[in-house]
Amino acid sequence: MMMMMMNKFLLLTLLVAPLSNAFTLSSKPVSQLLSEKAATIDSLKVQAAKTVDITQEPFSNDVFFLRYCLKEEPDEASTKLALHLDWRTGDGKAICDSAQAALKAATADGGWKNDIVMNAAPFSAKILKYLTPSNILTTATSQGDLICCILAGSINDVDLMKAVSIEEMVDFFVYAKEINCVVTNTRSLKSDKLQCLLTANSLEGVKLIGGEAKFRTALSGSSKVTDPIYPNYNGPTLLLNLPSLLGALVKIFTPLFPPNVRERLRFVKGPLLGNLDLTQVLQGGAERPKFLKDIDGAIYND
Repeated sequence: MMMMMMNKFLLLTLLVAPLSNAFTLSSKPVSQLLSEKAATIDSLKVQAAKTVDITQEPFSNDVFFLRYCLKEEPDEASTKLALHLDWRTGDGKAICDSAQAALKAATADGGWKNDIVMNAAPFSAKILKYLTPSNILTTATSQGDLICCILAGSINDVDLMKAVSIEEMVDFFVYAKEINCVVTNTRSLKSDKLQCLLTANSLEGVKLIGGEAKFRTALSGSSKVTDPIYPNYNGPTLLLNLPSLLGALVKIFTPLFPPNVRERLRFVKGPLLGNLDLTQVLQGGAERPKFLKDIDGAIYND
């Protein structure tokens, strides 16, 4: 399983205003939130049933609808859901259908077969030569949230973008978002805790000059697609272990993501330092205890 990658390079002047409080989407149990928002959720389900089968994922899980009314008024929730439905039954249909089929196959025996999900991703035969579990993977934090870990300096984005187009890369990232949103909603319902999607992107070893602009464009493009149609899923994005020449990065890279993404940024040194093989932070990995402690300090602790 993977989660959609965030941009390797974002405006570093935001260092002056990182988030400082311990993060949580909601301190209330999911069961309580579902009860409090029941009327709006029922209205959204009626709305969705006009165009999709709400007995199927992701609509069969009420947490899907809860995301749309968690912070929004009913009218705004309806507008955001309509945007999602229009996309899902239009431009996003092939990606979503593929993701749902992969999820069904991957969980058929009650477990999780990651290879099925990865291999079903758009253009995976070309992309997975460069994005591997050693440089990008998704795991759970100590609080149960999903966190996508990225070693940006270990990704050969130049060769990657010679193999695929910007549009193909965007589709890959959007597919990953759909997968992880469904998984996060399932985990939220089971745990009775509203869980979110986090990103920890280590910039150690990233070239200050160079890299592939088309890769950054694809990251930006996928975020522009998914942010409006998947509300209230994302937690903080950790930009880790930044190179010392910050001024050069500010001049080279522009803020590719919308303000609501930049507001989630936290700049931290320590987690994932040393460009370790990311499989070491998985369950049973040698680096997992330290990783969990570091992430707790960066996200959950005041």
